[in-house]
Amino acid sequence: MTAYLLRHLQVFFFSLGQMVRAPFATLMTIAVIAITLALPAGAYVMVDNVQRVGAGWDGNAKISLFLKHGTNEKAANRLAKKIRAMASVASVDYISADAALSDFKRLSGFGKALDALDYNPLPPALIVHPQRNFNEPVRLQGLVRQLGRHGEVELAQLDLEWVKRLHAMLQVARRGVWILASVLGLAVVLIIGNTIRLAVLNRREEIEVIKLVGGTNAFIRRPFLYTGLLQGVAGGLTASFLVSLGFGLLAGPIRDLASLYASQFRTAGLGMQGAAALVVLGGLLGWLGSRIAVGRHLRDIEPR
Repeated sequence: MTAYLLRHLQVFFFSLGQMVRAPFATLMTIAVIAITLALPAGAYVMVDNVQRVGAGWDGNAKISLFLKHGTNEKAANRLAKKIRAMASVASVDYISADAALSDFKRLSGFGKALDALDYNPLPPALIVHPQRNFNEPVRLQGLVRQLGRHGEVELAQLDLEWVKRLHAMLQVARRGVWILASVLGLAVVLIIGNTIRLAVLNRREEIEVIKLVGGTNAFIRRPFLYTGLLQGVAGGLTASFLVSLGFGLLAGPIRDLASLYASQFRTAGLGMQGAAALVVLGGLLGWLGSRIAVGRHLRDIEPR
């Protein structure tokens, strides 16, 4: 077991030395891999930040409960207290019929016409603010139906169209990121596969000699697999750095923009877990690309 591990360690450093001895080609390959991985990773982080902003907007969704005519203030406050006790509700505001009419006169411009009425046509209302974690359209619709069952409520209303549009756009964006990641992941496999293919062809004579003296395909394949793995890991590390750098440069302007809207929003980067996942993904893609390329070309190389 120790000899096996030492052999792998020896091949690891041999592959690393091969990469160091060709710095320009190695850096070019790593740069291409890094850019290819950074594009979907950056798009994913961007969608995640938009989702965080959307969560804050959704948290401001309001449900209007128009009460039946004749519902007095005592009954309205009793209903408001009952609704405030619900886990899905953050707060409830009561608007009396007189306050509603006053606001309507001020905002509509029909004050004189409304003064000619013998009665107040507007009902009292409760404005319900759902909890921030209760912002999905399906859950909001369920809450509207639940609130509408109260006997004092004539109509429960919530404009969900903009919330639905936001979530639909985020769903499209997430699907697009996964498609982009799949296509560019395939590109990484092809890039590393082509690099390893050239390395195999350049060492064709050496491989033929190794096969002549009894070297197995697994023995010959090992350094190429380590080369692909190292290139993928280096590309993943560089990609995580590029994404962090990009969002670091955007953090200041986004913070200034958020402050204009009295928001404390701050951009979130990849984080340690995201960066680690990107490095692992790069290594796996590098290993896969080299495995495919070496497996195919080793079969074509036989001693003459």
